[in-house]
Amino acid sequence: MAAVSTVGIVGAGAAGLALATFLADAGISTEILEKSDAPSALGSGITLQGNALRILRQLGVWEEISRNGYAFNDLGLRAPNAEGTVVAILDEIQTGGPDLPATFGMYRPTLAAIMRERALAAGVVISYGQKVESVENLDRTARVTTENGTTREYDLLVGADGIHSTVRQLLGFTAQPKPTGMGIWRAFVPRPAEVVRTDLTYGGSCFIAGYCPTGQQDMYAYLVERAQDRHDQNDTSVMAELAAAYGGPWNEIQQSLIDGAPVNYTQFTAHVVEGEWHRGRCVIIGDAAHSCPPTIAQGAAMALEDAAVLAELLIASEALDQNLWAQFHTRRADRASAVVNASVQLGQWLLDGEKNADVPGLMGSLASKLAVPA
Repeated sequence: MAAVSTVGIVGAGAAGLALATFLADAGISTEILEKSDAPSALGSGITLQGNALRILRQLGVWEEISRNGYAFNDLGLRAPNAEGTVVAILDEIQTGGPDLPATFGMYRPTLAAIMRERALAAGVVISYGQKVESVENLDRTARVTTENGTTREYDLLVGADGIHSTVRQLLGFTAQPKPTGMGIWRAFVPRPAEVVRTDLTYGGSCFIAGYCPTGQQDMYAYLVERAQDRHDQNDTSVMAELAAAYGGPWNEIQQSLIDGAPVNYTQFTAHVVEGEWHRGRCVIIGDAAHSCPPTIAQGAAMALEDAAVLAELLIASEALDQNLWAQFHTRRADRASAVVNASVQLGQWLLDGEKNADVPGLMGSLASKLAVPA
């Protein structure tokens, strides 16, 4: 018998949908409380590493996802010159195993839609317009009250409500995302034929100029700069001006920006909740518990791994006890912290202008760890 029979999950992102689906497949009654009034159709691209794909395959959605994105096994490095010269093509470690691509790009709303339909098919209830107002630990249940006055009780409440988690705050965790000193421009644009993988350019008008193909027709491009106050975070002309410093595919990308491709700007932040991530019959996972800059593209993977490990333990255990939480913490805390620390370190080396940084060593060491299932 599973440790719980009813679970409430706050947040309909990757972590929440994955956890809900795993649990529902095992016969556990699961409801997702989502503060938005409806599924969001907004977003650009997302980069998924092999260890994220491994979890998506466990969910039974990899086949459909593979038809809606772009897979590749290498990484290109380009020079910050007018030609965008390719200086190296590096093989990537396939952290999901040899039968999954090292990296996969896709349109973020498409990923969300596939995961949402899978959850609904498994019997998950997704309740929209449910903004959490209070959380209370009782003897055998967790009680949650939403802004509209509705009260629910579950054997377990999971906060999977993202980087600015309400549940994290309500449970008394003090960790908060802190700026790392960098900001990123993102744009969703048509894919030039030359773009067949992620290529990174270090230097030029920004710290990093990169892109990831998300399909046969589209891709997302990004520029990482020193963090600053960008009053108009959707000002296409600013990103177009920065993109002018780069060559190769960036010539077409810049033209797409000039033509009005949608852009957005955000600043990098990072945090890790120290110690255990649960309080009584409540726990936080994914970006609520740990978040990192996208310098290693592991944010979604860590959230999916959290969900898979927690689901496995809840289904296999007979009680929601300290032994279960100790196993969860042991399997997740150090791994997530290593990703956050490496992501922040890469950015800090760029901010400091460190010329002798062992980037290949850091990336290789981390990838080797992530190749071992969580």
